[in-house]
Amino acid sequence: MIKEVIATGVAHRVPSDLRNVLTSAPVALKAWEDITPLARNEWICWVESAKQVETRNRRLKRTSEQLASGKRRTCCWAGCIHRAKNHQ
Repeated sequence: MIKEVIATGVAHRVPSDLRNVLTSAPVALKAWEDITPLARNEWICWVESAKQVETRNRRLKRTSEQLASGKRRTCCWAGCIHRAKNHQ
């Protein structure tokens, strides 16, 4: 059974391509549900900030792999620019 509703971020909703990646990887989805809303927000924003389709696809794959391996936050990224706007 595919989970239809998954947890979102603070400033972002989960885009359909990320939802598909996560729901097709049970270990990554379990990790996703366990991280904080701010951490989910950062993963979502990182995926959505890709300017090219190829980059976005790599980030989608990397998100799933890294969550499944126990990584809770994105690496080497300044963070979601939207968080500061929503929490002032």
